[in-house]
Amino acid sequence: MSGGTSILLDHVGKDFEMDDGRKVVAVEDVRLSIGAGEFVALIGPSGCGKSTLLRMLAALEQPSRGRVTVDGKAPEELSRNHRLGVAFQDHALLPWLSVEANVALPFRIANRPVDHARIAELIALVGLKGFEKARPSQLSGGMRQRVSIARALVLRPDVLLLDEPFGALDAVTRRQMNLELQRIWQEQHISTLLVTHSVDEALFLSDRVIVMSGRPGRILKEVAVPFGRPRNPEVMRSAEFHRLEDELTEALEQPGVAA
Repeated sequence: MSGGTSILLDHVGKDFEMDDGRKVVAVEDVRLSIGAGEFVALIGPSGCGKSTLLRMLAALEQPSRGRVTVDGKAPEELSRNHRLGVAFQDHALLPWLSVEANVALPFRIANRPVDHARIAELIALVGLKGFEKARPSQLSGGMRQRVSIARALVLRPDVLLLDEPFGALDAVTRRQMNLELQRIWQEQHISTLLVTHSVDEALFLSDRVIVMSGRPGRILKEVAVPFGRPRNPEVMRSAEFHRLEDELTEALEQPGVAA
């Protein structure tokens, strides 16, 4: 990991107004910094504001209070310059485009010449060589998510934001995708924030795991993950992994945390 702070959430709060005029406080007083090249996972119950924080970093929401910066700049500035890579649970691939054309889409949106060598490199990186001309309907769920991640990386972003990217996959495919994401991250070393409901996924992939409370979402706990890289699935069977898994699960079960 290189030095410096890549992502900063400084006393961030976010309110939403309901249709009946009531104000709902989604997150309150969140303070979090993520170093350049660091992989951080955010876990917490449904409705705790995990995705809201990620959407603020992706310039899709504005904070009601506090400050959100990426590399010292407002997320909107990085978004305009296509420096943010984002992948959601819904892969959002265009069904009429091939794998190759879906990965190329950010170049067209940014009005940049399409870098075919970069596209080929990423398709190979995510393990889809030979499927360049396939349409999304011809791919499995895991393969579609690989395309989504390749597309998020194609413009060499400074930050990768992942919102439950494997949440809709079966357990076996999800485990395989965790291994793939780890491999991809080790090659790219992009500052990454992963929102997930899975404690073991968070522990396997990240350098730090952040636990959020129920609404209004606040940071309850931070756990540094002690395992070296690369990590193989055997680490998930270790006593230390199970101890940390229990510690994080217990934090999620504290009074006031359950959804």
